[in-house]
Amino acid sequence: MLILCIQLNVKDVKHDTKQTSGPAPSKRRGFWGRIAIALLFVVIGFAATLEVMLHRAEPILRGRIVETLATRFDSRVEMDKLHVSVLSGLEVAGDGLRIFPPDGVVDAGAKAPLISLERFAFHVNVMGLFQKPMHVGTVKVSGMTISIPPREMRQQGPKRDRRAGKIKIVVDQIDFDDSKLIIGTMKPDKDPKKFALKHIVMHNVGPNDPWRYDATLVNAVPTGNIHAVGTFGPWVNESPGDSAVTGKYTFDRADLNTIKGIAGILSSVGEFNGQLNRIVVDGTTETPDFSLDTAHHPMPLHTKFHAIVDGTSGDTYLQPVEAKLGDSEFTCRGEVINIKGKGHQINLDVDVPNGRIQDFLELAVKAQPAIMTGRLNMKTKLTIHPGKESVTQKIGLNGHFTLRSIHFVNPEWQDKVDMMSLRAQGEAKQAKPGAEDVSSLMTGQFGMGRGKLHFNRLAYALPGADINLAGVYSLDGNELDFDGKVRTKAALSNMVATWWKSWLLKPVDPFFRKNGAGAEIPVKISGSRGAPKFGLALKHKDKDKEGN
Repeated sequence: MLILCIQLNVKDVKHDTKQTSGPAPSKRRGFWGRIAIALLFVVIGFAATLEVMLHRAEPILRGRIVETLATRFDSRVEMDKLHVSVLSGLEVAGDGLRIFPPDGVVDAGAKAPLISLERFAFHVNVMGLFQKPMHVGTVKVSGMTISIPPREMRQQGPKRDRRAGKIKIVVDQIDFDDSKLIIGTMKPDKDPKKFALKHIVMHNVGPNDPWRYDATLVNAVPTGNIHAVGTFGPWVNESPGDSAVTGKYTFDRADLNTIKGIAGILSSVGEFNGQLNRIVVDGTTETPDFSLDTAHHPMPLHTKFHAIVDGTSGDTYLQPVEAKLGDSEFTCRGEVINIKGKGHQINLDVDVPNGRIQDFLELAVKAQPAIMTGRLNMKTKLTIHPGKESVTQKIGLNGHFTLRSIHFVNPEWQDKVDMMSLRAQGEAKQAKPGAEDVSSLMTGQFGMGRGKLHFNRLAYALPGADINLAGVYSLDGNELDFDGKVRTKAALSNMVATWWKSWLLKPVDPFFRKNGAGAEIPVKISGSRGAPKFGLALKHKDKDKEGN
């Protein structure tokens, strides 16, 4: 049509040249009119050609997308809609794309799509339709969900022959927004492991080599974004959970206030490697203002950890954590267990080889300054149960400790200890305020729950005396309830300074002289940390005889 129009115009031009050379307005108008008609035919022809190309492009692109993905993942692929637009080159957009697990895994019970996309879009030039494979620069994806079937399904699924097909689209980069990774489990007491992926950019998206990625993950508790860069893949069709992953991460300004009972701003850096099923993580954390709600006293907390994340169960194993609270170093080993429908339970073995008791008291006890200073050796099992309560109400401890070089910060308390030591040695006349500090030692077995420390055995040794107690001390300092015995080297009559009091006590010495001690005196301590009450417990029952 276009050629015919041009030929007609050429003949008219030749005919016009044979006429007079003078201007003929009507003929000139006829000339430009024929040109306009010819251009109109050109536009119509181009539009018709473009429409035919679009009608042909949509099924071509749908077929290439489906065949490429089916070949790459060795599985069935479904797509709800595909749109092609020519506003800026060829823009391709699709909705409702689903990639299912391989047939063998589906036969084993994995019915949900392995990968589902709410929407994807990319651009390609017109000539790209005629290239095999077709080259695409960037694909933008929103609302992706990756659901990794449980390992048991992947292992039980019968092997099938790999699908025949070819990779017909090659992609340089994929941008993902608002995605999720779900690793399934068949264990009845476990919830699937879920990761929220805010934004991911995948580079060099080839079928056989690892993909480079730059990702931002949303961490719910504590609240914050994790930025990670590394490699992913190659993708393992038969067992996606075995696909390799490596990377380095940063976790800045995570708000610990989202965990009820603790507070502070945490930052962490580290690296990881392994498979989606089992990731090994090495990193450090810094929390300059860590605190518990029993005290609200910020303390610097640093940790260095080696952890294994089991994607099949959602459990994390800490092996170990090296920590420093204030100036006290300690280690933890244990696990964070996923309990279905409840959350996570933390079980740790804690070892404090030579810490400062004041660091732990300042963290946990409300009143300041700390009641005492000293060197702490402690081994304890720590458990934090799942639930909505404060961490300090859910935490449980069960262990033993040794406390050396004890010094009470309150001068009046320290004076009482010093004077008691002198009296217990029979040097009552020297027992005055300001006496020289004595070296003392404390050992004990304890448990902690619901914000209270329970001491099954608390032994306090100082020159001339041994004190054995049992009782309860609340972390808020409002409850102090102990009873036990004080065994002294000196007899009761030798523990008073005046001669007449000593003379009056001589007759009762035999009643208190027991088990090789100069005196064995039942005592009781009650009240609160700020106002303790010390007294004799003459009606105190001998717990040793009761078998407690």
